[in-house]
Amino acid sequence: MNLPQNTFKTAVQAGRQQIGLWSSLASHISTEVIAGSGFDWILLDMEHSPNDLADVYVQLQAIMEGPTQAMVRVPSDDPITIKRILDAGALSLMIPNVEDAAQAARAVAATRYAPRGVRGFSQAPRAARFGRVANYHSLCEEQIFVTVQIESQRALDNLEEIAAVEGVDGVFVGPGDLSTSLGYIGRQGHEDVVATIEATLKRIVAAGAAPGILTGDETLARRYIAAGSLFTAVGSDMSLLARTTEALATRFKQG
Repeated sequence: MNLPQNTFKTAVQAGRQQIGLWSSLASHISTEVIAGSGFDWILLDMEHSPNDLADVYVQLQAIMEGPTQAMVRVPSDDPITIKRILDAGALSLMIPNVEDAAQAARAVAATRYAPRGVRGFSQAPRAARFGRVANYHSLCEEQIFVTVQIESQRALDNLEEIAAVEGVDGVFVGPGDLSTSLGYIGRQGHEDVVATIEATLKRIVAAGAAPGILTGDETLARRYIAAGSLFTAVGSDMSLLARTTEALATRFKQG
């Protein structure tokens, strides 16, 4: 059996825009539904949703039949969590709230086997298709995509050093926490925040990493793509469910 290929990583490295959707519902059923919607990638969130390892495991199974690629945002840079998510078969990881190069290097090390890192060895995890992928442990690094999130002023101050860390493939702007850090809590669309984000995306490109961002505002999404975002999440399953059901209920109750 061949090693699963990370087509998301290949596309980003080739400079092809990848449009994604945030998934926080912690349901393998809803994940399977949205995986068939035509997005290039889906973010399975473990930081701000009730997802745990078992939830993510079955969601990775639900996605695997189609072309949509999964990225998992782990709750922190904890190497044990990272190891377990990789063993479950995730090929792309997002590490939240990375603020300096040393932290970025630790996160990357958690995705590499010795001597290049500290990932614990498991003989036949799901990632290796239970031992059916020959030489998985020596080949898997080629398919792993590591993106770190920039979410604070301190991270902005250290952006170029973070992006230069070997093994950091992408740098993802977290507009919620970043706007809060900049003094604009709850105002991600404030022009000062937007200008800072656009400048940040351009800095990431100049530093040689792939930039990404999440926004449910279509106008902002197009502005950020123009500024260089290469993997752009344009909404979330939770918000779509809430807003569309609200709209449906309102149309009938007011009519």
